[in-house]
Amino acid sequence: QVQLVESGGGLVQAGGSLRLSCVASGRTFSSVASAWFRQAPGKEREFVAAINWNGGITVYADSMKGRFTISRDNAKNTVYLQMNSLKPEDTAVYYCATAPYSQVTTREARGERYYDYWGQGTQVTVSA
Repeated sequence: QVQLVESGGGLVQAGGSLRLSCVASGRTFSSVASAWFRQAPGKEREFVAAINWNGGITVYADSMKGRFTISRDNAKNTVYLQMNSLKPEDTAVYYCATAPYSQVTTREARGERYYDYWGQGTQVTVSA
């Protein structure tokens, strides 16, 4: 059984920063791709960023590029999302996910179906 546990969410003012963490267990984490998605109230879940198995390749949604950074520490079975210059429209529940694949270079890696295990999510609220 794979478990993903997110943490690090909270309330922050616009322009501030947060770092989310996702700890994985029950899978050979170091050999698979991981990603962050988010879901705002009343909206569909959307892709944020993904990282390949060794951290050498990262991809981002256009609206997050330059503000968010995804990284991983395989020794700690953890993937991170550093979020800077936060805006009120970044308010959402943020989810981490892992895939049964190692790479993130395909278009499919930006879709939910690419990932087979999901965390419960952590709330991020950005006030104006």
